[in-house]
Amino acid sequence: MMSSEKIREVGEGSSSSGGAINTIAPPLNNHHHHSLSLSAPTPAPAPTPQLSRYESQKRRDWNTFGQYLKNQRPPVSLPQCNYSHVLDFLRYLDQFGKTKVHLHGCLFFGQPEPPGPCTCPLRQAWGSLDALIGRLRAAYEENGGLQETNPFASGAIRVYLREVRDSQAKARGIPYKKKKKKKRPNLQIKASNNNDGATSANFQLQSTT
Repeated sequence: MMSSEKIREVGEGSSSSGGAINTIAPPLNNHHHHSLSLSAPTPAPAPTPQLSRYESQKRRDWNTFGQYLKNQRPPVSLPQCNYSHVLDFLRYLDQFGKTKVHLHGCLFFGQPEPPGPCTCPLRQAWGSLDALIGRLRAAYEENGGLQETNPFASGAIRVYLREVRDSQAKARGIPYKKKKKKKRPNLQIKASNNNDGATSANFQLQSTT
């Protein structure tokens, strides 16, 4: 233990020099230290729900379109986007297509299975573009866009997709076949009289288009 003279010298030296007094905090006792070690652990964050394949693809498509708008000169913001930007985006994607679309001067024009290679360009298939527009139309409204001003729902986009569908069908010799609606059975009941006067019901299953 430090003597009273030593304590007085430390105190007097500190006050006479005008400096701040440095104090050393006493060590925590064992009981207090033990109570700190028993503090409740921080709960782990809840796991993020895994997105479906459709939602993941929709997010990637939306990010790709947003990056495309930013790369324009000058950059285009989402409120400035209209159907013409969407059409330019669809044409831009053709360079990454994998579907051979024969030109009118090609010997294989209209042949579904050409016997040899040709120099005709590769394009995005109509079905891929149609599905892409569907995802972007939904993503636009999910990200704050109004349904009334949705550029992906414009009539010009539908006309463009229809033209791509028809031209690719002719060039590849694969006609587009619209899916027919399934026929729903219509149950009709006809009543007939038996010889004994009793009435019986005849059930006939007919199909309606």
